[in-house]
Amino acid sequence: MTIKFNKISLQAFFSSVFSCLFLVVLLTSNPLSAQEKVQALDENGAPMFKVDPFWPGPLPNRWSMQQVTGIGVDHMDHIWFLNRGNLAQGDEIGGIGNPPRTDCCIRGPEVIEMDQEGNVINAWGGPGYNSSWPTSLQTVIADRDGFVWVGGLGPQDSIQKYTREGELVWDFGHRPPEGVTLEENNQQTDVLPRKGRFQLDQDAREIYIINWKRVLVYGMDDGEFKRGWGGHGMPLSEISNDPIAPYEWDGSRPPEEQQFVPDLHFLEIANDGLVYVGERGQNRIQIFQKDGTWVKDYYVAEGTPGRGEGCGGLRVTELAPCGSMYKLAISKDAEQKYLYMADGTNNRVWLVDRQSGETLGSFGGNGRYAGQLHWVNAIATDSFGNIYTGEVEHGKRIQKFEPVWE
Repeated sequence: MTIKFNKISLQAFFSSVFSCLFLVVLLTSNPLSAQEKVQALDENGAPMFKVDPFWPGPLPNRWSMQQVTGIGVDHMDHIWFLNRGNLAQGDEIGGIGNPPRTDCCIRGPEVIEMDQEGNVINAWGGPGYNSSWPTSLQTVIADRDGFVWVGGLGPQDSIQKYTREGELVWDFGHRPPEGVTLEENNQQTDVLPRKGRFQLDQDAREIYIINWKRVLVYGMDDGEFKRGWGGHGMPLSEISNDPIAPYEWDGSRPPEEQQFVPDLHFLEIANDGLVYVGERGQNRIQIFQKDGTWVKDYYVAEGTPGRGEGCGGLRVTELAPCGSMYKLAISKDAEQKYLYMADGTNNRVWLVDRQSGETLGSFGGNGRYAGQLHWVNAIATDSFGNIYTGEVEHGKRIQKFEPVWE
């Protein structure tokens, strides 16, 4: 059977096909017509996440994964993390030597940059990298100008600024004399111990440092001291240099305290200018304006033992470590709706409403399987909503938790 097409019907047919194809292209390429993703919430209104058990995969060059003490995500959504090798075990670096004792592994660089797929882009740093390389790495921040900042908590460690490829371009300094152990003096601002917990305000060109019982702010380009404050906005002159008294833990919130309660473990700055300071010894986040004006307090996992008998230090021999405040990340949606707080004592990431301070839920739990956490001490988030966590002690890994979409 032969089918005949006249000229008009052919034109109509091809016109219809073209219109359909154009509509498909328009719908798939125009972001205004595409349905936006909505993150799933649980019954308590907490955003839901799932672990990617295959990310990032083994490191190249037989590098061993060591303590992930800090994570930062840059403006390209590349993930920078610290691979601190201070507690490398023999079987983790048995590949050193000629011939090597084992086929895996060797100690790798201590600063590593990965793309979203987990490919290593840059890697550098470690003991002997330069004469002032931090011995107890704690923080890594990749700024929007293409520089990478690292800092440590050792007696002679400071904050250093590098190119992405690892060239040192500036050192914050403010080191105490070598061999001198500084007594706590919250009024002294010229030389500082334990400068490794810091944050950058790139708009104001300022460095925020948490140290002893205070927040200190310095120039990001010249290192000059600008201002500082203590708990609930008290002036530096009023901060006590005496230890905060212990308390008898009974499962409830620590007794109220106006001073900052060491150890101060994180400082983060939201887009609206609010400054969040975490007190590990108090299970508390104090929130300030940038000039030091106190705004409010949040407690998270408040019944966790924070300090006192059997809980007086960063590590306790018979018991788990103390306090809930380890590291904080702020969600990157327009409103920055959530605080993601890493808790290395309970081994959870708490999901907190940023406006109300209400704890909505958590994920994690102690263990070494994918999605569990062992001494989580680092956390960051990217513009896609992924959360990255890092573990220390013998956890020694970085994990990626993806949003669950409806």
